[in-house]
Order: sequence, then structure tokens, then C-alpha cells
Amino acid sequence: MTMTESLFIRFFDEPGPAELEVLGGKCASLVALTSAGMPVPPGFAVTTDAYTAFVESSGVADDIHRLLASIDADDVASIDAASAQIRDEILRRPIPEPIREEFTAAYARLQARFSAEAPVAVRSSATAEDLPDASFAGQQDTYLWLRGLDEVAEHVRRCWASLYTSRAIVYRLRNGIPNEGLSMAVAVQKMVDAKVAGVAMTVDPSNGDRSTIVIDAAWGLGELVVSGQVTPDNLHVDKVMLTITAEQLGDKHIELVPDAAARGIAEREVEEERRGVRCLTDGEVAAIAAIAKRAEKHFGAPQDIEWAIDRTLPDGENLLLLQSRPETVWSAKRSDTAPTTSGFGIQSITQSLLTQIGR
Repeated sequence: MTMTESLFIRFFDEPGPAELEVLGGKCASLVALTSAGMPVPPGFAVTTDAYTAFVESSGVADDIHRLLASIDADDVASIDAASAQIRDEILRRPIPEPIREEFTAAYARLQARFSAEAPVAVRSSATAEDLPDASFAGQQDTYLWLRGLDEVAEHVRRCWASLYTSRAIVYRLRNGIPNEGLSMAVAVQKMVDAKVAGVAMTVDPSNGDRSTIVIDAAWGLGELVVSGQVTPDNLHVDKVMLTITAEQLGDKHIELVPDAAARGIAEREVEEERRGVRCLTDGEVAAIAAIAKRAEKHFGAPQDIEWAIDRTLPDGENLLLLQSRPETVWSAKRSDTAPTTSGFGIQSITQSLLTQIGR
């Protein structure tokens, strides 16, 4: 089966439209960024067609509809019970052979791009996430630093199951998102060995100022920044000049790093001397701001991006984009509304978003 004949796999650098209904929010973004020539780690999407074919052919779809038909968002016990049963069925039902064959071939093709086996990240990409009117980011699972066909395949299945965690079910119930037609793609992507990572927004989250790019950065992988588990450096950058206009250094007390012995990642304390210094150079700050501007221009709206600087790549090639999603708070307001406050807000992007959109 050739690339264009694939029913269940879409490589990020494969030509064609980035269709949300096939790729989900995250993978659609990665395909669009790759198509625009921006630096994205190589990978592929296991499309929503694979998920739909699996749940329908295995009978899980009928059980999902039956179990979710009568639950109440305030009945925690019934939600937990339904969630546990649905996820158990997804994790134990057999995967149809056509899906398994395509996935096996795609994984081999991805690994053939590298001189040695490369660890990968496996990330959920639901059709109801990363939309301007649905702040669904972080509802489903991400798995990092995975190796080997069987391990990666199992975690794709776990991503499917995470569509039905209690938290995700409650979110959909309370926001009127129907389960009918809900689907999920999964990104399988070369893992970035990040020395520094974080997020950037092309609008100031504290006041809606679109002349400023705000960057949160910390040592190691960016998951601790995204989840709010570490206090990052918080930098305000002039969008035209790409110069730092204000900064507040965070403690950056822990970082996520590769753990070869455990075949995964480990959390470790950051040495005192690195906690008290900015983790990005002026040049790296300017590069992150510039690529954030490119993403905003490409998508035509303020963006919330995830980025990383890979320690194994040379300077000038080591800044990579991991995600770009629409900013959901200020973009919902009228574009001609003036900022309500000015100056440097001490609240970081991450903490602001945790409060405002429940990331």
C-alpha cells in the first residue's frame, strides 16, 4: 500500500489538506505547520478513521453510546463506572488487522529516517480539541520517550481510551459537546531531546495586547511548563523588534529529562546555579518570537504555541515547534477592544491559562 492509498495513516509531510475531522486538532496543526515549512519533528497521524473502524468493528461503539446515554454530569460515581468500563473495553478488544498492518509499516517508515532507533512521543489529537470555541487542550493523554513497535502501538490505544476519562466525559457534558461523531487521531512523532522548552503566545494573556509575544520557558521537556508544575521564566517580547521588554525569572526547580535505564523520562531537581539564570539566550528568545509570528501569520489568528530547543541539533536548527493552537480567551473578544491594563503582568502564561481555560 502506497502513502496515498493509506486508509489509517497520514504522515505530517504528506501533501494534502489538514482536515480536522481526519486528523484532530493537534495533528491537523502539525500537518499545517509542516506544510508551511516550519520546523516540526517528523511523524505521522493514526487518523480518526482508524479509531472509528476499531470501535465500530469491535462493538465498543454500541457500549459507549449505551453507557453514556443516561449519565448525569453531577453523578460522579456513575461517570467513573462508565469511564472505567469503556476504557477497559478499548484496551482489551482486538485491533483489526488492516489497522495493525498500516501502523506497523508506518512506524518502520518513520524509523527508517534515522540512523538508529529514535524514541517517539505519542499524543492524543481529538476532533473536539484545539478549536477557537472549545478549550479542550490537555483533556486526553500524552506519552513520552517510547521505544519499539509494540510499546508505541499500546500507547496509541491508551490515547484512544483517554477520550473517555471521567474528566473528559464531564467536560463534554458540561459544555454540550455530543459524544456522537466524537473521534480521535493520535500523533506518533520523533521525541525532542529538549534542553529548554515552553510555550509562547502571540497575545499578552493578561491584557490582550497583540503587540507583545509572551514566552514561558524552563529547563528540560515542556510538559512541566504546560501543566503548571514549575515556575518558568516569563518574558515579554516586542512583536516588531523581537527584543525583550520585561522579564521575570522563575525558580525552574525541576526538569524532565531522558532516562535511558528506565527507557523513558525522569524528573530531577535543577541545580541552584541554573535556577537563578534565564534559560534562554537573547538570540533564542528572538528566534522563538519570530517563529511564533510566523505561526500567527500562517493561521491568521493569535496563537498559543509549544516549542522546544533540542540539545542534539546544531544552533539554527534546534528550535522546533510541537504545537500551535488558536488562543481562546482574547480572540473571542472583539478585535478592536483596547487592552484593559498595560505593563508587565507578573502572572505567567501558564498560570493565566490554567485559570482562564482550564488547561
